[in-house]
Amino acid sequence: MRKYLTEFVGTLFFVMTIALVVTQHNPAAPFVIGSALMVVVYFGGPVSGAHYNPAVSLALFLRGKLSRRDLLPYWAAQLLGATVGAYFAYVVLDHGFAPAPGPNVGTATVLLVEALYTCLLALVVLNVATRDSVRGNSYYGLAIGFTILVAVYAGGEISGGAFNPAVATGSILVNATFGDGSLKDLWLYLVGPFAGGVLGALLFKLQGES
Repeated sequence: MRKYLTEFVGTLFFVMTIALVVTQHNPAAPFVIGSALMVVVYFGGPVSGAHYNPAVSLALFLRGKLSRRDLLPYWAAQLLGATVGAYFAYVVLDHGFAPAPGPNVGTATVLLVEALYTCLLALVVLNVATRDSVRGNSYYGLAIGFTILVAVYAGGEISGGAFNPAVATGSILVNATFGDGSLKDLWLYLVGPFAGGVLGALLFKLQGES
C-alpha cells in the first residue's frame, strides 16, 4: 500500500505544480516542472520507484521491473493523484488547466512529439534507475527531472507538453467537469505517451539489458 500511496502523493504534487505554474504564464514554467519532477522522484524513489507516469510504469513492466499485479494499481494511484492535484489547482485558481496542441499543429505532429519525448523519458528512467551498473547512484532524480525540462522546452508549445497520460487525464477531466474544457484531445495524450513508453522499452532492450 505504501507504494501506491507514494505514487498518489507524488503525482498529486507534480500535477498541481504544473497547473499552477503554467496557468500563471510563468516563463520559467519548464524549469519549475522539471524541478518538481526531480523533487518528487527523490521523495518517492526509495519507496515506489517514483514513476508518476503510466507510460513509464508500462516501460518498467516491459523491462521486468514492475510486477503484473502492481501495474494496474500504479496506474490507478497515478490517475487519482493527478486528478486530485488538478482539482486542488482548480480550487486555488478558480479556473481549469489542460494540455492542448499548439495553433495549427496537426494530429500526427502531436502524437509524434508526445511519443518521442515520452520515449526519451522512458529510456532515461530505464538506464539510470534499473541497470545494475548504476545501482545506488544519486543522480537519477536529476537526470529524470532534466529530461522533462528538455521535453517541455522543446515540445511543449507544439504538442501541449503532457508526456504523461496521468497528467493529461487528471487535468483534462477536471477542466471538462468544472471548467469549460472538453475531452476531445484526451486520446492524443494517451496514445502518444503510451506508444513512447513501449518504444522506450524496446530501444532499451536493443541497448542491451544489464
